[in-house]
Amino acid sequence: MDIICGIDEAGRGPLIGNVLAGAVILDLKKPIPGLKDSKKLSHQKRLELYQIITDHSLAWGIGQATPAEIDQINILQATFLAMRRALDNLINKFSISPDWVFIDGNQDPKLSFPTKTIIKGDALEPCISAASILAKVTRDQQMLELHHLHPQYGFDQHMGYPTKKHLESIETNGLIPGYRMSFGPIKKVFEREKNA
Repeated sequence: MDIICGIDEAGRGPLIGNVLAGAVILDLKKPIPGLKDSKKLSHQKRLELYQIITDHSLAWGIGQATPAEIDQINILQATFLAMRRALDNLINKFSISPDWVFIDGNQDPKLSFPTKTIIKGDALEPCISAASILAKVTRDQQMLELHHLHPQYGFDQHMGYPTKKHLESIETNGLIPGYRMSFGPIKKVFEREKNA
């Protein structure tokens, strides 16, 4: 029986913070009911499943890439970097290597293992759903921590995505460390602040 690791990311679209990736090898003897695309689950349900996944999987890992890395190599390459780091984290922590890595989407991050990209994989493959939940919960946690430091931005509401409220709060309060300077709306504000 092949050992299959699922990988998925969270946080490609936001204007601030790290891009996260989860990697999970499920224990087929202990199926986890309720696994699906993390975006289709409530915050509470994701937290419950996060606990079950980390308790009952054969192996799991989390990787991330920073805003500086995103600005340096672009968001797609930074996502691939986070995925490689998640897989490395899983292998180093659990001393287990997959035979196959299933990745959500249609772009191959070129790992040192055979890969299979699956469009809508987070809805179709339980191991990818599990990885998606780990990535999303970890990223949301980081945004909630940022919210406590800078409540005026409303990170607990929009999680860093470019909502109207978020863009308005940037206009009012300016930029704080952690914004992705290569992203259009942020680049514009930065140029304006620089020339003010």
